Amino acid sequence: MIDTRRLRTLRAVADHRTVTAAAAALHLTPSAVSQQLVALEHEVGHRLLERDGRGVRLTSVGRILLGHANEVLAQLERAGADIAAYTTGTAGEVKVASFATAIGLVVAPAVGTLRDKEPGIQVRVLDAEGDQSLTMVLDGVVDVAVAVEYRGAPAEDDRRLSRIPLYSEPFDVVLPRGHALADRIPADVGHALADADHPADAFSATDARNALPAPGRPATPAAGGPGLPITDPADDTWIGPGLSVADPAGDTWSGPGLSVADPVDDTWSGPGLSVADLAGETWIGPYPGNPCHDVIALACEHAGFTPEFAHSSDDFSAVVALAAAGAGVAMVPRLALRAADLSGVVIRPVAGPERRVFAAVRRGAERHPLLVPLLDTLQDAAAALRHTSA
Repeated sequence: MIDTRRLRTLRAVADHRTVTAAAAALHLTPSAVSQQLVALEHEVGHRLLERDGRGVRLTSVGRILLGHANEVLAQLERAGADIAAYTTGTAGEVKVASFATAIGLVVAPAVGTLRDKEPGIQVRVLDAEGDQSLTMVLDGVVDVAVAVEYRGAPAEDDRRLSRIPLYSEPFDVVLPRGHALADRIPADVGHALADADHPADAFSATDARNALPAPGRPATPAAGGPGLPITDPADDTWIGPGLSVADPAGDTWSGPGLSVADPVDDTWSGPGLSVADLAGETWIGPYPGNPCHDVIALACEHAGFTPEFAHSSDDFSAVVALAAAGAGVAMVPRLALRAADLSGVVIRPVAGPERRVFAAVRRGAERHPLLVPLLDTLQDAAAALRHTSA
């Protein structure tokens, strides 16, 4: 009989690539993790890990067992959800990790709504970038992650997670006043974009919830960051559970029963900028590892150049302030501009890059009675983004 606790340990080592990092995530000592892995190898009768530089990697048998472990652990999450629904209903604590802009836009409104509707549910919110929050969900540190699509994110069909699309927003170019590209369209149009009259495309909350019980199709994860497969945010489609999304850079973004106009088109009518216009500029942006850094870098790569980041900050208000000081140019998600002082900069739309935001839970946990109301209110808050400024 295989001990499921040892399966969790195996998955943590596969995700973090070292025994030490897995031990920290599991709140165990490295010695305890090593002992569990040795015991698991004895249970299955095969070696499961082998050295890989300073870390470890799964053997062929280890990868086979990990696939089954993901299914077993997801089923245990479902069992826990069903038991909780039968015995306790909706009373308890839920932990949510989210990046700062989404906390203000969807998490905080959802917390307020939930306090009125489900006073027995206590929500604890932790500020974390998307790459951190997804790992925190997988490690069991939090229950829900609100994260951004990027190359290192778990794929849509990753068997460890269920994902729920929330909203999508374009990036805008932030230029110092007097920059040569600032005259491409009238300045007042650029500032109108920052006011976000049409800030984001939001999935229909009903569409997403109806699709939630079928969290995706099984597939073999690709190689990516530490234990995380690669998905390309520049793909023409983003396929969520039961949803098929057309190219968001085109005229419409469509899902089942859902057609959302491009939020840029109905705000301005000029030609705007292309990412290629920014080749050779000095850049200001998030640190490497921040999902937005990856989206910006990928957009520049597709335009044929590598951006030179001379200044780095994960605070977009600081990024805008540096641009106002003439330190360089930046691309910033449109909704993040709401909190920034735009008096010293010019904002221009740019075709292509987007910040696509989704919620993620461990697969099988999406039916937990504490999580269902929270996921519902997150989707409602995301859907309201478009209507608040309509």
